[in-house]
Amino acid sequence: MSGRAISRAIIALTFVGCAGFGGARAYAGPAKAGEWWSHEPIERPAVPSVSEEGVRWSRTPIDRFIFQKLTEKEMRPSREAHRRTLIRRLYYDLIGLPPTPAEIDAFVKSDDPNAYDELVDRLLESKHYGERWARHWLDVVHYGDTHGYDKDKLRPNAYHYRDYVIRAFQSDKRYSRFVEEQIAGDILYPSTLDGMVAMGFMSAGPWDFIGHVEVPETKIDGRRARNLDRDDMVATAMNTFVSSTVQCARCHDHKFDPVTQQDYYNLQAVFAALDRGDREFDTDGETRGRRAELIAKQKKLEGELETIQKKIRDVGGDRLAKINSEIERLRDASRASSKAAQFGYHSQIAPKPDVTKWVQVDLGKTAKISKIVWVGSHDNFGGIGAGFGFPQRYKIEVSNDPKFEKDVHIVVDRTKKNVANPGVAPQKAEFAKGKLEGRFVRMTATRLALRANDYIFALAELLVFDEAGALVSHGRKVTSLDSIQQPVRWRRSNLVDGYYMGVTTNVEDRATVAKLEAERDGIIASALDETTEARRGAVRGEIETVRRQIAGMTKRMRAYVGWPKRGGPRDIRVLDRGDILKPGEPAVPGAIPLGTEGLPAIFDLQDAKNEGERRVALARWITDKRNPLSWRSIVNRVWHYHFGRGIVETPNDFGKMGRLPTHPELLDWLAAEFRDGDQSIKALHRLIVRSSVYRQASEPNEAFAAIDSSNAYLWRMNRRRLDAESLRDSVLMIAGKLNRAQFGPGFRDFVLEKTEHSPHFEYHKHDPDDAMTHRRSVYRFLVRSSQQPFMQTLDCADPSQMIDRRDESLTVIQALALLNNRFMTRMAYHFAIRLEKDVGYKSDAARVAAAFEMVTGREPDDEESALLATFVESHGLANTCRGIFNLNEFVFVD
Repeated sequence: MSGRAISRAIIALTFVGCAGFGGARAYAGPAKAGEWWSHEPIERPAVPSVSEEGVRWSRTPIDRFIFQKLTEKEMRPSREAHRRTLIRRLYYDLIGLPPTPAEIDAFVKSDDPNAYDELVDRLLESKHYGERWARHWLDVVHYGDTHGYDKDKLRPNAYHYRDYVIRAFQSDKRYSRFVEEQIAGDILYPSTLDGMVAMGFMSAGPWDFIGHVEVPETKIDGRRARNLDRDDMVATAMNTFVSSTVQCARCHDHKFDPVTQQDYYNLQAVFAALDRGDREFDTDGETRGRRAELIAKQKKLEGELETIQKKIRDVGGDRLAKINSEIERLRDASRASSKAAQFGYHSQIAPKPDVTKWVQVDLGKTAKISKIVWVGSHDNFGGIGAGFGFPQRYKIEVSNDPKFEKDVHIVVDRTKKNVANPGVAPQKAEFAKGKLEGRFVRMTATRLALRANDYIFALAELLVFDEAGALVSHGRKVTSLDSIQQPVRWRRSNLVDGYYMGVTTNVEDRATVAKLEAERDGIIASALDETTEARRGAVRGEIETVRRQIAGMTKRMRAYVGWPKRGGPRDIRVLDRGDILKPGEPAVPGAIPLGTEGLPAIFDLQDAKNEGERRVALARWITDKRNPLSWRSIVNRVWHYHFGRGIVETPNDFGKMGRLPTHPELLDWLAAEFRDGDQSIKALHRLIVRSSVYRQASEPNEAFAAIDSSNAYLWRMNRRRLDAESLRDSVLMIAGKLNRAQFGPGFRDFVLEKTEHSPHFEYHKHDPDDAMTHRRSVYRFLVRSSQQPFMQTLDCADPSQMIDRRDESLTVIQALALLNNRFMTRMAYHFAIRLEKDVGYKSDAARVAAAFEMVTGREPDDEESALLATFVESHGLANTCRGIFNLNEFVFVD
């Protein structure tokens, strides 16, 4: 055979047959829009008529579709599983945790005909339901808590998206809303928290820190990185929501599906302005609106002030510029020789925040005060850093009475609500000439700062200036309610040593600065009339007030999300062979052709440059009821997680290289039912798990296995191994160590060692008894470059990949890990302690029987009891618990 003939043979074999169940199918060229099964419109099929036996067996319309297909294949459904099996199956399917022996016993013995349906409803309302089903979704969108690539840096604020997904499933959010929020929530629902954090969908995947941060977009590698980033966004959106592998068209037209390069880059154009990163936003619409008003007011005032300042510059000219430059030079010289702001005053420690502490400066005599400056301290105790000990609420007073009992002037009052910590940025208050006099200046903290588990008041500097601009507090006597005197870092005298960024302390320099400032004041006076000068001061005061109001608002949330960059969408071109150096025709925002009337592939936009409008158009295209891919995709995913196999076995690929549906009419009936109803995922669960096909036993049948060895037509239930998260969570629960706290930053089951290039994630150094890591596995901090070995052994999803179907392997390494991993040995120990402490288990025999029932859901028989008794006598209760955790009845769900 010639080389060319061999090549043809290889190509022919390559494109044959794994596209559908039941045999090979020859490759017949790429599909055309509307001519492939998944692109055909969804028309609700009639529920099949079945035999009398089928009617008796069927509980829901689903069963009739299944029974009809089984009849065609000359098979019959299996018997119903035992109640003990059903409750365990439901618990793991719906909440990912095992039922307790008491719950199993109550369900098995119940004579209530509605017991099963009530159990389903109770589990769907459990707070753990959202955690279970969010984990499936996070697999598909390849969510992770690090960037991946070479510098696998941490994303400490990514968890908000994970929490959003949990909340969305828990609240049974309408599916179309769920889709829209993740594609364009910031545009469609900007007044909601979910509308903002849902944009974490667009940033869920890996991201090249070097290509985006260290290399600018003007460089070729920077452009390549951003091209690949958009590719990830396109693939994530289209694989997840419409089960289409459009990313295959990045370098050439799709070889199998009706997707051209132009279609692919049109999708890239939808995301042309999106970048990833930490973004700050308010968590409620009212606060967001108030902040926007204040920011707009601040900008208006700053514009007015700039107009006045321009008048001064026009009059002062070069001389004014030189004055300002010289003042800055002198201050820079002072900064270069100054001590760090960490040296200051430190109060005694208090056990609670609402304790009053004060510190004051004696100026030696009454002075006319023009300005007071106070500066926060700096200390890395507890990792606090800048602003260490800066009070949450405080006031500053001036008086001639050292006890501040009379003649007291409150010049700064920030006691009404908590203020933002300014770090070591100088805070100041200025006063009109001749308006403020006093000898003593006191700062009183009315709500202290958190230190660790206690509270303090610390301050680096308290500086007072007279009318001539002289620093009159320098070196003066300082008194306080109490103090920690630990020189050189902490002592009262540090408060008036004048060392902080921006204050000139050299005597000669201070005199020069005062002279220059006086000359500058003269220029200002000649440039402005009295009214304008008064307005200048008023505007400055108003700006300071607005800034304080903004600083005092509720702290904004910081989340890692996809967010539009400034400047609008990038110019996207069709790239010859995907090469960024070979741009071709321009791309226009659009999707893929489906051949569906009224659902065009090119978006009709009011403003083609409006980035948000592009994403809204894609969200509407996906959720359009005429889009057949969207509705088939989601019901197939849910079916897949209940049966271990979808009606279409390739949930991310409904194209020609994916599998054909085993029950196409059932798929369309479910899709129509879901699309045209409330689009409730929980309602879809109820429909599936209440069916007879779901309630079948998993027992084998040799005759049926000969017809359908993979059980594609569901003549029995599929027996499945526990996924990694369910197994770990179950072990924690049974050992009595499961922490059910929800939401918030992920726990780290590793020790983080930072290096110059990239972090090291040392899992072997983690303490398995660390209670902070005993939360459910969905809250685990997911590292892309270095996965958790124990979870990886159990086929946990790789967060660098979009995982529509997890591997389900059976290896010796898994058994060894369940026996010897430190997590398992410690939990077996805690399980034994739990059994020994329970007064109901007074003997080893009773403890072992209880352990067996907690793990497997049933009592051991006589032979098993005898074996366990022998083992516990020889090896102890903890080792016996290790063995029980390794039983197939625990690791598998029938």
